[in-house]
Parts: sequence; structure tokens; C-alpha cells
Amino acid sequence: MDSGAIRRRLVVGTAVLTASGLLALAAPGEARAAAHCAGRKVRTLPFSTGSVVVYKRNGYVCAVTLPGNPGTERTMSVSVRARGGRPVVDEGRYRYRAGPVTVHAGQRCVWVKGRVGRGSVSSGWILC
Repeated sequence: MDSGAIRRRLVVGTAVLTASGLLALAAPGEARAAAHCAGRKVRTLPFSTGSVVVYKRNGYVCAVTLPGNPGTERTMSVSVRARGGRPVVDEGRYRYRAGPVTVHAGQRCVWVKGRVGRGSVSSGWILC
């Protein structure tokens, strides 16, 4: 391999690492969520003490609750329910996130809920 090809590969590799680092700095909470849910982000549901990030891939819906101030242990929860099904719930005392929880929704609507401390969100039927 000649030195020109090596330089090109180094430049491309550096560009990819720089771009991923900038994305992590620009949206650290969503970067943490993306590490746990497969698919593309389809919705962010903000509320007073955090947010729920929702992803979809091949008929599966995944959600993670992220606190506004990570690092302090507190009660958090996330749930996803496909229409006609039972909710999948993760609830407990966490520092960085609740979830991920995943359901197979196919083409059905889903209802997503999240809570951090006293703040919460409930989506209603979405992604129909």
C-alpha cells in the first residue's frame, strides 16, 4: 500500500472519530440512549425532569428514559405498550437511565410512558 492510500485512510478514520465525538458532545443523553436501542430515533418525549427517547426498527419499538441531571440515584421508569398488548416496564432506582424496553408493535400504535422522580410523560397512542 503506498503512502497516499495510508494518508487517505488516516484522514477518513480521523474524520469519522471526530464526527462521532461531536455527536456525543452535542446530544450526550441521546447518545447514551442510542447505545441501548437499535433502530432509528422516531420521537423524543421531554418532560420536566428528563426525557424518553423512542426508537423503531423492523416493527420493534424500543424506549429509554433519561434523567435531565444524570448521576444521582432516583426512581425512574419507562414502559412501552403496543395496542392490544400488555406494557413492558422497567422501573427502579437508577442513576443514568431506565430501560431499554422493547415490544414488537408491527404496524400497531404504541403508548410510551416515562418517569424520573416526580416528573413524567405519557405519549398517548403514537407511531400509528
